[in-house]
Amino acid sequence: MAQIKHNNFLDTVDKVITEAKAEGIVHLRAEDRQHTGRWLTVQGKACYHFGNTGYLGLEQNNRIKLGAMQALLRYGTQFPLSKTYISHPLYEELEEKLQLLFKNPVIITKNSTLGHLAVIPTVVRDEDAVILDHQVHWSVQNAAQLLKVRGIPVQLVRHNNLEMLETLIQKLSSKVSKIWYMADGVYSMFGDYAPVKELLALTKKYPQLYLYFDDVHGMSWRGANGMGYVLSQVGTLPEHVLVFGTLSKSFGASGSVLICSNKKLYNQIKNFGGPLTFSAQLEPSALGAAIASANIHLSDEIYRLQEALNNRIAYFNQQLVMAHLPLIARNSSPVFYIGTGLPATGYFLVKRLMEAGIYVNLGLFPAVPAKNTGLRITLSNHNAFDDIDQLVEQLISNYDIALMATDNSRSRVGKAFRMDFVDGKPFATTNQDLQFKEFKSIAETDATHWNTTLGKFNMLTYDGLAYLEQSFTQNQEPEHNWRFWYIQIVDDANCPVLMTFLTESLWKNDMLAPASVSKLLEHQRKRNPYLQTSRVLSLGCLFTEGNHLYLNEEHPQVTLALKQLLEYIENLAQTRKVTMTVLRDFDLNYNWSKAILDQGYIPIDMPDSCVLLDLHHKIEADYTQYLSKRSQKHFKKDIEPYLSLVKSNVVQRVSSANIKVYYELYLQVQRKNYGLNTFTYPLEAFEVLRSHPNWECILLKAVEDELLLGVMFCYKNYSGVYVPSLIGMDYKYLEVFKTYRQLLYQTILRARKLNMRQIDFGMSANFEKRKLGAAVLPKQAFVQTDDHFFLEELEMMRTGHSG
Repeated sequence: MAQIKHNNFLDTVDKVITEAKAEGIVHLRAEDRQHTGRWLTVQGKACYHFGNTGYLGLEQNNRIKLGAMQALLRYGTQFPLSKTYISHPLYEELEEKLQLLFKNPVIITKNSTLGHLAVIPTVVRDEDAVILDHQVHWSVQNAAQLLKVRGIPVQLVRHNNLEMLETLIQKLSSKVSKIWYMADGVYSMFGDYAPVKELLALTKKYPQLYLYFDDVHGMSWRGANGMGYVLSQVGTLPEHVLVFGTLSKSFGASGSVLICSNKKLYNQIKNFGGPLTFSAQLEPSALGAAIASANIHLSDEIYRLQEALNNRIAYFNQQLVMAHLPLIARNSSPVFYIGTGLPATGYFLVKRLMEAGIYVNLGLFPAVPAKNTGLRITLSNHNAFDDIDQLVEQLISNYDIALMATDNSRSRVGKAFRMDFVDGKPFATTNQDLQFKEFKSIAETDATHWNTTLGKFNMLTYDGLAYLEQSFTQNQEPEHNWRFWYIQIVDDANCPVLMTFLTESLWKNDMLAPASVSKLLEHQRKRNPYLQTSRVLSLGCLFTEGNHLYLNEEHPQVTLALKQLLEYIENLAQTRKVTMTVLRDFDLNYNWSKAILDQGYIPIDMPDSCVLLDLHHKIEADYTQYLSKRSQKHFKKDIEPYLSLVKSNVVQRVSSANIKVYYELYLQVQRKNYGLNTFTYPLEAFEVLRSHPNWECILLKAVEDELLLGVMFCYKNYSGVYVPSLIGMDYKYLEVFKTYRQLLYQTILRARKLNMRQIDFGMSANFEKRKLGAAVLPKQAFVQTDDHFFLEELEMMRTGHSG
């Protein structure tokens, strides 16, 4: 089948950050003429600074500043020469001090991002494998991507999931030499820790296992002489453990440092570590600052600084407990995360805090799942205890206000984080004139309401949905058994305000991934048919396409109706314990996009939809006159010469024997369609279809010998929409008769004969459909997950198999 457009993870991230920027949450500018670390001026407002990752406050230490200035005056602004040839004079002194601090050989790098790019491709050999904790810092994941072009397997495991890690180690152990597990020491969002001691125990059980830690958020404030969280846990550094620390953040200078006790690896990295060879050295001012900071770390002063920070951490933890604020991970790190759940709540609360003179960061997708949005608060020694009191006071004053303003609640936040948060007080009730009606079968609904609203689209008529229920229930395979929910929201006059239906079904995670990813997974599914599959709650269903949500845009309560629906879907998803919720097939400029995004969804690109519009106005006998000049040339070259070789007829009642023949042709197409990779529909769905009054089959045969070349399965929506839902073709004759193009053209002729106003040609093969007059409409979906692990896993597969 022809290629289709696929969603790119980076496009989704771009849309989310663009939304946050429009809300005034990110890409802000500090406006201060000088900094003390305690205050930050943003948008003309002086705020207490609770977003600082210089936890010990050393970036404002006068001795460190003086060290930077003296080095700058003595050596200039830079030393523009590769360190491979000759190092700046200050490097030797800094390295000696850092080796004393870390009690191991060190390699200094420009920053941690360049450091990972230098080290990871050097130490990981072609015969090795890499496993990443899926919350490991982006800089580590980015460096690991470079390994894929060398054919090195790079896989993700869920955050701190030792059972999943061990299973993967066992799977890889007979296939590779070393297995590298890469993780953060302290994670930058929730402030939680890697299970270092348990991981060290695993290395004893599996000697192939090597550990690689990014501990930039654990440096200075933890461990002897501020050696960091990881080194505080390991004691003597084993040769199979590499640790990256930082000379910025808590260290108060600039640069990064690798701690490595393995002499062989150390020499390999030192001799040729990519950016170490070809990138600039640290500036003299950075070296001077780092030397001054190292002196502080090697003195008893570091312990007084650590104690001062620990006192602030303990005090804030105590205040949060007394305030009953929803802290997501309670620990002893200087990073705190207070959940808001919905992005809308997070946006509102951050802006309220800034107005009150408090600056905090907002944790957003992709750093966290969209429905796990929250305040990321960091403490530093710059923060006075009175500042912390002010922060807690403002959180108490504004947190519940933010919840109410965005139709959120503590219990709802708790569900998003799988925790138990109790609502402190009842919320004001909204207008109760709307009636929310839930049905488990289309037979229970008001058929008139249905057919005059949502039933005008695609095959979403009352009878069409009855067909789907009959076809996708009580089947043998789990992928062929769906649950249905029908939602009608009406006002007190029984006027429809909102209509939709949802299904829960088993999806292949790679449904919208590039064909290269699906081909790889289908090979693996020969052994495990349900590999990389998930239970999904979806607006509409896998069989249908197009608009699945009717909103009465003119109704004064339409906004309330949509909020009620979204909260219902959220609760249903939690009750059913699905992996993902998908609201799909919306126009890119959909009026209600922001309302959906604010409820914790992320936007993803869907394959384009092809629709032939205004067909009832194209009444002239020669359809080609409605095509562009270029498309007319295509018709004369690729369709017209083959018309005499084929003939078509329409069958509305198909025998059981014939439907099995048509089904085999469908299977030929479905098995090749990696571009839109779904489970095969069951024969039972075709058995129901063959005698359904709204279904018909367009058969294409060879004139010479009546050979069946292909079949188009079409649904007739008598509101004026013709839906060629499925296609079957004999691939042996595809090119001889140009079967696909002929079936498209015969579908147009049939729809014209039925006086249909529109053909929903669906997804894929956009080029062929456009040449026959179809409009190509970009579409998007909105996705909500508890954990975006599998989204990242598929993105990793996509970047590793882009051929």
